[in-house]
Amino acid sequence: MSRDDLVTTNEKIVGSVTQEVVAASPDAVIVVVSNPLDAMCHVAHRVAGFPKPRVFGMAGILDTARFRTFIAWETGASVKDVTAMVLGGHGDQMVPVVSATSVGGVPLTKLVAQARIEAMVERTRKGGGEIVNLLGTSAWYAPGAAAAQIVDAIALDEKRVLPCTALLEGEYGIDDLYMGVPVKLGAGGIEEIVELDLSDQEQAWLQESADAVREVVGVLAA
Repeated sequence: MSRDDLVTTNEKIVGSVTQEVVAASPDAVIVVVSNPLDAMCHVAHRVAGFPKPRVFGMAGILDTARFRTFIAWETGASVKDVTAMVLGGHGDQMVPVVSATSVGGVPLTKLVAQARIEAMVERTRKGGGEIVNLLGTSAWYAPGAAAAQIVDAIALDEKRVLPCTALLEGEYGIDDLYMGVPVKLGAGGIEEIVELDLSDQEQAWLQESADAVREVVGVLAA
């Protein structure tokens, strides 16, 4: 189906499910996993009427896991020693933050040539499509693993900093839009939005990502 058809169809489904969740569990924390992710977060937040810390989406953890994996393969390091973060909308305009990426504390730019870094960034952005071509779907292991991390962080009040799709109100120069950013997760959901120091290029990419998300959100019913 077309993008607009997907948005319209899933808007009805997510809205209906959210109503049922609120009726059964008025104190719940809602984590949206449905695509188009950023727009569906807007739907869930509007329908639920919950404070914004209790309605957010799972996206950046999945995208960051792919980025970290590609870096580990490229450098021959353990993925456990790769620190990375992917921001922005959950789509081809996502922003892998190279300036905040390191392996064992060493900046990625000191370990890998710029051309190879750019290739990993591009593969991360297109990672979902790559998996769809291989398996016929991207709803495979990584989304489940990412959602499990979020559930653990909330249920166990872990205070973990993880990239999630949160409602921004001025952070990163973006207002009234759900976007992927680092957040601190605890028992009540999002406790803090963490603002990284981005390079000029990364900030420009994030704004481009925000523009793309606004275009999709604009398809939603008023």
